[in-house]
Amino acid sequence: MLKLGLFVDGANLFYAQRKLGWHIDYRRLYEYLSQDYHVYNAYYYTSVPVPVDPSLEGFLRALTAMGYTVRRKMLKEIVDQETGETFRKANLDIELVIDVFNTVDLYDVAILCTGDGDFERAVELLRSRGKRIIGVGSREMAAYDLINAVDRYIFLEDLRDIVGKAPIAPPVIVDRPAAERELPKPVEPERSLPIPD
Repeated sequence: MLKLGLFVDGANLFYAQRKLGWHIDYRRLYEYLSQDYHVYNAYYYTSVPVPVDPSLEGFLRALTAMGYTVRRKMLKEIVDQETGETFRKANLDIELVIDVFNTVDLYDVAILCTGDGDFERAVELLRSRGKRIIGVGSREMAAYDLINAVDRYIFLEDLRDIVGKAPIAPPVIVDRPAAERELPKPVEPERSLPIPD
């Protein structure tokens, strides 16, 4: 069985979900992408604020329990020298590429879950080493350069029924006939009769 390395660009898929209007179930994504392979490792790359939001921490711990190795980088505050505006930034592209090449002998196929065209050159180098590369991302956010560089590109839009989180169903309200909706009349307590002497 071929060995798989799975590399998930968390920020890219976060914004893809926003555009798609639905959420990815990362357990289902892992299961779908790995069904024909032996997974040597699955990596998830994300930036985190300081302090870490408890719901984000819970999500990252859940990913670890699912089998992902979570790579984190703290968000940095950067001040624009011209405007004085402060914004937060963290980029994990380098960490992803380092892991891709540092583990290149451990997998036959790499799946890159991203639409970022910055990975084009890394993909070309991997292919020159005989690796098969599959890309996964949103049709609207996938860079043409990346689609052109990989062996195959899978669009999340085509996987919604497979990897999308199931919506939470609203409670079912059954409308009963008016007669059944009336509250029962209270039962009057029985009066006890006096006991004769």
